[in-house]
Amino acid sequence: MNILVVRNDKLGDFITALPTLYVLKRHDPRNRIVALVAPLNRSLAESCDFIDEVIVDGGGDILELAFKIREAKIDASITLFSNTRVAIAQFLARIPIRIAPATKIAQIFYNRRIQQRRSRVEMAEFEYNLQLARALFAQIDLDFPKPLLRFDDTAYRVFCAEYGITRPVVAFHPGFGGSSDANWTLGEYVELVRIAEACGAVDVVMTFGPDEEALCEEAAALLGTQSRTHLYRSRGSVVDFAHVLSSFKLFVSTSTGTYHLASACGCETFTFFADTLFASASRWKSIGDEAGQHHYMIPQNPQGREAMFERVKRELKSRLEAGL
Repeated sequence: MNILVVRNDKLGDFITALPTLYVLKRHDPRNRIVALVAPLNRSLAESCDFIDEVIVDGGGDILELAFKIREAKIDASITLFSNTRVAIAQFLARIPIRIAPATKIAQIFYNRRIQQRRSRVEMAEFEYNLQLARALFAQIDLDFPKPLLRFDDTAYRVFCAEYGITRPVVAFHPGFGGSSDANWTLGEYVELVRIAEACGAVDVVMTFGPDEEALCEEAAALLGTQSRTHLYRSRGSVVDFAHVLSSFKLFVSTSTGTYHLASACGCETFTFFADTLFASASRWKSIGDEAGQHHYMIPQNPQGREAMFERVKRELKSRLEAGL
């Protein structure tokens, strides 16, 4: 069976789709798994051995998208997050079985509509995604390995040689590209970095996306010339960053795509979430081992925020002293 799985939004959202893609392929290796993704996620999708083909949706004309889908000769589609445009494109492509959550006006273009009510946050996003696979195969096994993404350490060894890194890496990622509802200030991240710098058993890295040059320069100014923290700007693809990230020991960030990538690669995480149900860890925990995920909800009121930051500092110091 040729199965299309649609998750064509941001990096973290696509990573929540990976378990669904994996279990569909494992259920019957003869299934041809086709992923419809945003351009940002193309390299990551192509690196997964449980995805057979990738269709890139650049957000253009509906008829163009429908043609791409029809060319793939799809027997069934599972749309994990829908909008009217992708719904119409699949309808025009004449996919016989079209599965999606029963939400918004887009649901009229699907012929298997599943009630989920994700706003209730009765499970995590990736678990809602997995449940949709059961609309196609009722007896499918929804378990998946953790970490799901595995990379060799070749790129990491090159990274270590370039930056003079000889000890386990604790990384801080202060940016979030507008995809998170809560975060610390750059100054507060620098406070956390100082705690890690005081631990002689680790090397400290601050990571920045390719469009975060100004943030990187600001961090360098705050850290000063005596800091031993390495500033790393990711300039390649998501997969290039994943190759390096997968060998880090701890990744500290807000709930953004890089957090999901780190956890999916098996890296331990300290992650910050907004203190609301919709943006919480209950909804957006990653697909990695839960034992390696440390979640912190940042209150909106100043007193609660300050108290949470003090807790983060204590627990980061304790984790470092325990030797990671």
